[in-house]
Amino acid sequence: MDLNKIYSNKRTGKSTEQEHSRSIYRRDYDRIIFSSAFRRLQNKTQVFPLPGSIFVHNRLTHSLEVSSVGRSLAAIAGEFIVSKYPSDLTAESREFYLHDLQDVVASACLCHDIGNPSFGHSGEDAIAEYFREKEADSAFKSNFSETDWADLTNFEGNANAIRCLTSKQSGKESGGLGLTFSTLASIIKYPCASTAISKKIIHRKKFGYLQADKDVFREIVTETAMKRDLTANAQSSDNLADTYYRHPFVWLVEAADDICYNIIDLEDAHRLRIIEHNECIEVFLRLLKELESDKTQQIENRLFAIEDKNSQISYLRAKSIGSLIYRTSELFKENLCRILSGVADISLYDLIKKDNSSLSDIAKFSVENIYNHRSVVEIENAGYNVMRELLQHFIPPILKPKEQRRKMEDKAVQLIPRQFLFDMEAPYMKVLGVIDYIAGMTDNYAVDLYKRIKGIDMGMNSGSMSFSK
Repeated sequence: MDLNKIYSNKRTGKSTEQEHSRSIYRRDYDRIIFSSAFRRLQNKTQVFPLPGSIFVHNRLTHSLEVSSVGRSLAAIAGEFIVSKYPSDLTAESREFYLHDLQDVVASACLCHDIGNPSFGHSGEDAIAEYFREKEADSAFKSNFSETDWADLTNFEGNANAIRCLTSKQSGKESGGLGLTFSTLASIIKYPCASTAISKKIIHRKKFGYLQADKDVFREIVTETAMKRDLTANAQSSDNLADTYYRHPFVWLVEAADDICYNIIDLEDAHRLRIIEHNECIEVFLRLLKELESDKTQQIENRLFAIEDKNSQISYLRAKSIGSLIYRTSELFKENLCRILSGVADISLYDLIKKDNSSLSDIAKFSVENIYNHRSVVEIENAGYNVMRELLQHFIPPILKPKEQRRKMEDKAVQLIPRQFLFDMEAPYMKVLGVIDYIAGMTDNYAVDLYKRIKGIDMGMNSGSMSFSK
């Protein structure tokens, strides 16, 4: 890949750009911060149920922290690229890598979870399973093509993020948020269609765009000179034609996310007393001894000079993230040629895990004690059922022609905000409109709507008046 061609300041839906005091890429960051889709992340579950008397991370605070880590990684990576390829870069490219790359990666980190529905992975599962359960319903399935059906039965937030950021809703401006193609390319971890999923291939473990958004995906890969996966395309299948290797910036965004959720979930578990204080300290110290063996005594001296227990854990969390940023940066430098050529096949975080057994211990502990904690499992069960019931309430009516709907089916459609209605479109687009609506809901909004349509909670309230736009 040519380092002079893998970034672009062009925007979706925009042909010209006015002069401005902020850089083009900094404006991406600001647009995301002020978007309603980003604000709604404050009431979307990260791991632990919301709200609670003890502060834990939600999707919004997680995204802000990932963005901070991503900015640090990108600053180091940009300086390295300029120093390694001084004669290969144009003056414009040197400026980009020294000053703008960090804004691109920070922006991508900020919106990496923006396509995730309510209730985390259980929300994704509810949407996918709703359609999988209808596999034998030939009348229902006949509404969709093979590629449409693959989108619906494999639904997940990575592909939906591109839709959230770029799609034109009814009555709204084209181009979505109008982000640069550089930022958009940086969040596509799986640059392939849903029909090209292959669990053993890193860039095809999931999929990165919905068929409805294929045109904008093609714009992104063209504008940022992404490298086509010729191995996949050589299989002479239309399903594999739009398969690409990851954009180089994706590796930094992914690493920032991996660092944050693996480390910060431990801090949340400590605050909720899921993990005992001394055990938490021991877990962090084992990690730091592996990452910074020469500073062990210095770290311990400062740690035990702190009296407050939460502050002790915060200090260890900060040190761990700092150490992981440094190690990730070194690995990015070592593997840059492989990343640019498309042959890199393991994430930067997993490369660190190979040499640091404590990270595997943290992952194992998190699965056993955090992700399977009763409070987490309860919210996953509840969220799954809420999301499934909302889909069942809206999708069958929206698929019927208006003149064939029963009165209550017509009433159900009336509850869907105008921007999500695609009544004149094909069934696939009608269903995507419903999914756009439901996936965009906050946890509280989804629960409140579920209660109202089920008759559990009746009457006028602010939540029943409108969808948060």
